[in-house]
Amino acid sequence: MQRWQIEQVVAAAPRPAIFAGAQPLAVPGRWATVGADDRLVWGRCAGSRAEPYDVVIDHTRPAYFCSCPSRAVPCKHAIALLLLWVRGHVPAAQLPPSIAALAVRLPKDVAPPSAAVPPITESDRTVPGQGGQLTISPDLAGTPPNSGRDERVARMHAGLRDLLRWLDDRARFGLSDPSLARYATWDDLAARLVDAQVGGLANRVRRLAGLVGVGHDWHRRVAEELGMLWVLANGGLNLSTLPTDLADSVAMALGWQVRTATVLDGAPETDRWLVAGRSDTREDRIEVRRVWLYGLATRRWAMVLSFAAYRQSLDGSLAVGSVLHADLFRYPGRIGLRAIVGLHHGPSDYPSIAPALSVVDGCAAVGSLIAAEPWLEHVPVTVLAAVTRSSNGWVLSDEFGSIPLVGQADALQLVAATGGQPAALTVEWTPHGVIPLTVHLPDRAIDIGPRADPSFAAA
Repeated sequence: MQRWQIEQVVAAAPRPAIFAGAQPLAVPGRWATVGADDRLVWGRCAGSRAEPYDVVIDHTRPAYFCSCPSRAVPCKHAIALLLLWVRGHVPAAQLPPSIAALAVRLPKDVAPPSAAVPPITESDRTVPGQGGQLTISPDLAGTPPNSGRDERVARMHAGLRDLLRWLDDRARFGLSDPSLARYATWDDLAARLVDAQVGGLANRVRRLAGLVGVGHDWHRRVAEELGMLWVLANGGLNLSTLPTDLADSVAMALGWQVRTATVLDGAPETDRWLVAGRSDTREDRIEVRRVWLYGLATRRWAMVLSFAAYRQSLDGSLAVGSVLHADLFRYPGRIGLRAIVGLHHGPSDYPSIAPALSVVDGCAAVGSLIAAEPWLEHVPVTVLAAVTRSSNGWVLSDEFGSIPLVGQADALQLVAATGGQPAALTVEWTPHGVIPLTVHLPDRAIDIGPRADPSFAAA
């Protein structure tokens, strides 16, 4: 049996992210029933599902089979098994009948292995578009190479330039333009952005329409949002000049999608995750639930999203106040807040106590995330504060400072839950103030986050 070299394993990985994602899996404790002979390497890997993934590799051609849902060939499980094999952790064994049955599913007529790392081609890294080259991964583009991405990028660039011209007109004529008071003005702009396949900006425009004429400071708030649209539009036209992680963040803010299988190909982040808060909102005809997780060891936040259309229910599997010991797979980006929960490692014995910051330190923590991605509209933080009344309305305050609450109803809920005393509170920062999500008491967590419209999800 001719064992591979590590360079051949690196060459076999279709993308660097898959090789990176395979590294945490390349440990004997994640595998069972491993073995190898003069043609095959096989094993069962504990993945993100209840049943292990069956992996079989013909190392003479090579060819790969894995029962996981990933479209990558080879996937991270196959690369992890190869890493185990080249490191001497896979013993020689006779081929079991169950593996022989799986081996017939290996693809035929594949290319021979190469010991050299394959170069990254232009089709892998760049997408031709108007006005230069757009550097973006095929997964963010939402379609495989050479199957419509060029047309989509051209459409996106045209839509972003149209948006910039519209913003120039707003700067020229000011916010006193009577057309801004008509919802159709904003709806038409959003529709054009949807046609340009930048739905993330379309959603921001529709929300922006609801700010016009509301409150004494609506001009300032609208101007700030228009500035953010300008930043994102220019970022979308210049993705090739941005660092990779920032380019991914901008692309996702524009509305480009990433396949779930691609996210699960990344490296898992294993921790004991406190379900710190939940927030439901309605965007157009879809209910959206944000569940905020806090890593008790990594001290990093993560957001799990779920959606429900008419007569559907939002995911309720993550109970506020609970702690789960699990793998987390983060979406690409500079911060990587959005994530998918993977394999659960059993119940956690950690107490569900939120580490609370002072108001000043909480604002600093939020500010560090906003500095990395200025277009963020929701950022979680847990502070130790009391709800009080100021001359401008309800605020959360301590001896160091205060932050305003968005609504009076939330304030009354907090007063009822805390008795007006300081408590650990998980809140969601927004550009208009903070929204209380959870009151963390010594013996329990009280979920007071915004609820979805019950009539919308009713059967």
